[in-house]
Amino acid sequence: MAKKALHISSALAKTQDGGIQITFTIPFELVSVARGEALTEYAKEIEVPGFRKGKAPLEKVRERVPAGSLIEHTLSHLLPKALAEIINKERIRPAIYPKFELIKAEEGEAWEVRAVTCEVPIVNLGDYKRIISGALRAKSIWTPGKGEKPKEPSKEEKEQEIIHALLESVKVEIPKLLIDEEVNARLSNLLEKIERLGLTLDGYLASVGKTTDSLRGEYEIQAKNTIALDLILTTIAREEKIDTKETEVDAAITAASGDPKVAERLNTPEQRRLVRGVLARRAALDLLSALL
Repeated sequence: MAKKALHISSALAKTQDGGIQITFTIPFELVSVARGEALTEYAKEIEVPGFRKGKAPLEKVRERVPAGSLIEHTLSHLLPKALAEIINKERIRPAIYPKFELIKAEEGEAWEVRAVTCEVPIVNLGDYKRIISGALRAKSIWTPGKGEKPKEPSKEEKEQEIIHALLESVKVEIPKLLIDEEVNARLSNLLEKIERLGLTLDGYLASVGKTTDSLRGEYEIQAKNTIALDLILTTIAREEKIDTKETEVDAAITAASGDPKVAERLNTPEQRRLVRGVLARRAALDLLSALL
């Protein structure tokens, strides 16, 4: 009788705001094979007394590899493919790469791993051009006899009105996970600045009259608006078929770094994708500013 093929099973759960939780159950037989592959890779680099490099028995190699590192390396042989399969099957559009949490890893038993991510929020723009035009015209309406005629708004003032109108009119459900990621990044940056100044967080908060909770609350509002605006402008750029040329990306990287070596480090596929997104959103905002 043919042996039944083993596979990683998965269970998917979603939250109302777009959060996603995937629980993977990995048969121990697959864990054992992947662990052997991981140890074989470790054996090429780890020196075991009495053996030439790459020739030591895997059990001897295992004794010299930290347990946590071996588990992480083992799962790296299993999870990417399992994740790709469920993403394709469920047609998920992850906004960020999942965070993995090992739930169970008993010897001889199936392992369980939880992955947490969220989907890219759906943006329904509505008649955004009409809304923006209306908002800007309302600011410029002047009736004779009712004070001095208002000045033509500056480019920056127009942009702020556009941003306000977009955030007010285009409602986007932002997953809590995305907000928490942005808030934590802002708090981390603040802590680095405070430490460079030789201050403590408590001392800084006392000097500005805030608490940890009030500061986090402010950052949550800012993060939500920042993420929402990025999503809205990205959607508008796609709607308007704004095309960012590679030469524009090159120029932006060079201008941002000012140092050829730094520019070279920034010139990676991931960094270029991020720069291209920033330029597209900038172009979308310029397009909206030109409505009036």
